[in-house]
Amino acid sequence: MSDDRWRWNFDDEGRPTSRPPAENVPGGPPKMSRRRRRRLGPTIAAVAVLVVLLAVALHRTSGPSARTRAIDRGVGVLDRRPAESDAKAVASVLAYTPFVRTGAERGHDVALTFDDGPGPYTPQILDVLRRAHVHATFFEIGELMRYFGASTEREAREGDVIGDHTETHPFMAELSAREQYNELFEARARIEALGGGRPVLFRPPYGSYNHTTLKELRRLHMLMVLWTVDTNDYQLPGVRTIVSRVLAGAKPGAIILLHDGGGDRAETVAALPAIIRGLRKRGLHPVTIPRLLREDPPPHGEALPPNLSGD
Repeated sequence: MSDDRWRWNFDDEGRPTSRPPAENVPGGPPKMSRRRRRRLGPTIAAVAVLVVLLAVALHRTSGPSARTRAIDRGVGVLDRRPAESDAKAVASVLAYTPFVRTGAERGHDVALTFDDGPGPYTPQILDVLRRAHVHATFFEIGELMRYFGASTEREAREGDVIGDHTETHPFMAELSAREQYNELFEARARIEALGGGRPVLFRPPYGSYNHTTLKELRRLHMLMVLWTVDTNDYQLPGVRTIVSRVLAGAKPGAIILLHDGGGDRAETVAALPAIIRGLRKRGLHPVTIPRLLREDPPPHGEALPPNLSGD
């Protein structure tokens, strides 16, 4: 299948020339024009709902259950208790803040997060994580699940956390309330249909958000996840540079931004083992966002940072 059809390298096709400091912003251009999004949004949302309903119907009426299939594949019984405790941890934080960008720095946890997948490099990222016995949080783009949904299913099966990164990766602050809701809901429906549960975490593409974004997230009971360290790995700065950027900014409670999709991620794959080793040598534990929230929740009274994309 050609790149023109699935455009997995959208993150490398050009970035905003004016951007905040490197530690603040992930990137990649919007996937389609605002006019096209406005025209297609309601239709896609309706289709997404039908997909979820069809998936539920098939689950109830056909073949062995997901639990049985998991056992047959030798991956063990699916355990829903972690997902329930994850939702409880997020709800606890949502009770006093709509966002998180760091823990309280009281423990030893560091959250590894990956944006812009799923993509061709996601299985390699997952292989590294499994060998190191580490779980991470993946913020995924809905339309890419059409082509790489097997990785989403694997993440869910193996215990990683899947968050919403919108359907088409737009600048959210440029969209109407309805368009923002559609972006959130469509990706959410795809994640649910692929077995990832109902996502309770959201990361804004480019760090772009506004008060409307927060209002729509509140409607969906979702927490906005920002970051402490942006590796800018999409710029392909080299494996050593990616590793050094993570370790230079790593501290208890830190949220590390990496990418498993959006372009060539071979350097990120190669850097990940050294990142994990380096964190552990410092006594830091790589974890998911929900575990960070449980063990080292963000402090109260944090001021919401301005729109990180500058729009």
